[in-house]
Amino acid sequence: MHDDPPAGEPARARARIGLGLFALYVALYAGFMAVVLVRPDWLAARPFGGTNLAIAYGLGLIAAALGLAVVYMVACRLVERRGR
Repeated sequence: MHDDPPAGEPARARARIGLGLFALYVALYAGFMAVVLVRPDWLAARPFGGTNLAIAYGLGLIAAALGLAVVYMVACRLVERRGR
């Protein structure tokens, strides 16, 4: 006896949401890597009251990952409610 949910439209919708959010995060990370490769001197700038851009962008990436996880969780719940 399996308690796995059926692999129907809700599962495909969750997968699309997850892939879209993953693509957004990859774009954010690629932006950071582009700055590292093309303009590393920008990372030494201190636009936020003494914190350099490298630290600020890195913390921003962490915050973005947490924020996107919350967005994914809420979106999946909405998909589940719509599917009922």
